[in-house]
Amino acid sequence: MSTKQAGAERRRTFTETARRAQIVDAAAQVMATEGYSGTSIARIASHLGISKGVITYHFRTKDEILRELVLRFFDEGWQHMEPAVDAATGARGKILAWVGSQLEFFSRHRTRFLATGEIMANHRGADGQLAFAEELDEEVTALSGIIVRGQQDGELREFDPRTIATLIVKTSSAVLETWAADPQTDLQAQSAALLDFIDHAIAKEKP
Repeated sequence: MSTKQAGAERRRTFTETARRAQIVDAAAQVMATEGYSGTSIARIASHLGISKGVITYHFRTKDEILRELVLRFFDEGWQHMEPAVDAATGARGKILAWVGSQLEFFSRHRTRFLATGEIMANHRGADGQLAFAEELDEEVTALSGIIVRGQQDGELREFDPRTIATLIVKTSSAVLETWAADPQTDLQAQSAALLDFIDHAIAKEKP
């Protein structure tokens, strides 16, 4: 959460904060079941059994609701991931902890993951570009930094760090997309297979 966001949170009353959270949770449930095009302030209000005016008192636009939904989910995800990444030893350990803890977090929050996926695939900013590209780029940049340190320490083999970081993010997303399409998918088994694949792909071969 940014300093600006944190300041806004402090200025809100407990009741206002709780109502905003309730609206965001309802938006996630509507988005997960109705899809992006089927989600509107009116549909969210109907889901909660309140008037549209109650929602627009807290959020001026649908865009504000969706941004808060996604950014809050990202923040909570990182709060779950950060201790695992920090505790891991070496670049290999940190990369595997990053991917593994991220998949674990998403698996525990299926509805919000489905909603976030819908938003990220369809929502566009004022410039017409897909929203949240900056947040995705930050993830690739952070993973690239871990890879560079691992290469400098002789732990990882030589390859372009940003290319591989991008592939790690995309393959993780592919596993999650399979699970999103079919809830019967054994996400735990697929996660284990992915982690094994990543480890073999990045590790430096022993002489």
